[in-house]
Amino acid sequence: MLSVAELNKLRWRCRRGLLENDLFIERFFSHHGQALTVSRAQGLTRLMELADPDLLDLLLARREPEGALDDTDVHDVLRLMRTPYSAERH
Repeated sequence: MLSVAELNKLRWRCRRGLLENDLFIERFFSHHGQALTVSRAQGLTRLMELADPDLLDLLLARREPEGALDDTDVHDVLRLMRTPYSAERH
């Protein structure tokens, strides 16, 4: 698990220029932030290195991770970020 300081730093690093990306990211943190593992944080950090349009394509499943991004941590984070949440689950 990440410390509070590490989690706050990661949240700050995840701020994006596209509102659509921010919506996926905020939902991810609201559902998984408190239990974020180091491996998921690493996968998320790798996704945040992408340009906004490339990240959005992955989040919307228009494409799948390729090359260096095609690893378990990235796929795990994408699976969680792509999962729709209904109002009843809050």
